Amino acid sequence: MSKEEEPPPLILEDKVFNQYGRVEGLISFEDFLKVTERYPFVSTSYYLSLAEPSLDDPIMRQLCPSPEELIDNVGLFDDPLAEEERSPVPGLVHRYPDRVLLILTNACFMNCRHCTRKRLWQKGRYIHNLLEIDRMIDYIKEHPQVRDVIISGGDPLTLSNELLDEVLGKIRAIPHVEIIRIGTRAPVVAPWRLSYELLQVLKKYRPLWMNTQFNHIKEITLHSADAVQRVGECGIPVSNQSVLLKGVNDNVEAMTKLCHGLLKIGVRPYYLYHCDPVCGTSHFRTSISKGIEIIEKMRGHTSGLAVPTYVVDAVQGGGKIPLQPPNMIYNKEENKILLRNYRNQRFEYDESWHNL
Repeated sequence: MSKEEEPPPLILEDKVFNQYGRVEGLISFEDFLKVTERYPFVSTSYYLSLAEPSLDDPIMRQLCPSPEELIDNVGLFDDPLAEEERSPVPGLVHRYPDRVLLILTNACFMNCRHCTRKRLWQKGRYIHNLLEIDRMIDYIKEHPQVRDVIISGGDPLTLSNELLDEVLGKIRAIPHVEIIRIGTRAPVVAPWRLSYELLQVLKKYRPLWMNTQFNHIKEITLHSADAVQRVGECGIPVSNQSVLLKGVNDNVEAMTKLCHGLLKIGVRPYYLYHCDPVCGTSHFRTSISKGIEIIEKMRGHTSGLAVPTYVVDAVQGGGKIPLQPPNMIYNKEENKILLRNYRNQRFEYDESWHNL
């Protein structure tokens, strides 16, 4: 990469006031320091450039620290998914029988204010060393039921190409590992990271899948579209895992526009996550009924491919639970099922038909 093509640096802490001034008037400098003392601010100049100087802007809402993050809400968690309880070795989470999650770093290109792992921000930016990573690899080797490895963080694409090459090579060498997935928000907040050099590393380890997180149509730009196109051309499918966020995408129009935009750039709308009950995120959370309403009003009015699966990640490590509109009522006595379509029309299905 030439000097002229070097990506812009991350924007850290109060430099956002001194150099960019994009959040002036949205939060006082005093409040900014109070919030970021607990939950640090990190962004890229690219993502910041997409924002309008208003807290009603869906981009600004995701990146701007808010005093609401410091409100102590009863019943919220630092680690709602109990990841640390299910971490047999540091950096590895084994919650489902056939797959594990590797958290190689807590560093991201951007600290999303709705992050489910905000607890890790307070530890400073770190990367697990090679000895710790080898312990994760050894654990996978010792558990032949593990066929699927998800590499996340933080954002694993903040790591060097060399380290990613080494880690992916060790994982791919394990005979029982069938699938490798990378969770990254780089296409959204740092599209330059999907460089030719990086993609030459990633394509060596297919089948490899990439999950990213677009939350609003404004995040789909020529730069982000070009990034995911480059990934797709390497034979790496890209899926999207949105988070349902109040003031960002919590209505049918916004979610439909986003999912249509994703399909146009070759990204599959995969999950719509209900915002986890993480400390410091209560101002983003909607009701579960709001999420069901959005899915119900999308279903039938657009193609099924454009409708993500709405899921709640159950607390205490209960796992992802898909929630769909109640379209089926089972009458056990009559052995019949009453079905309801997107127009609220009712249809009867007789279970005895399968015996004819």
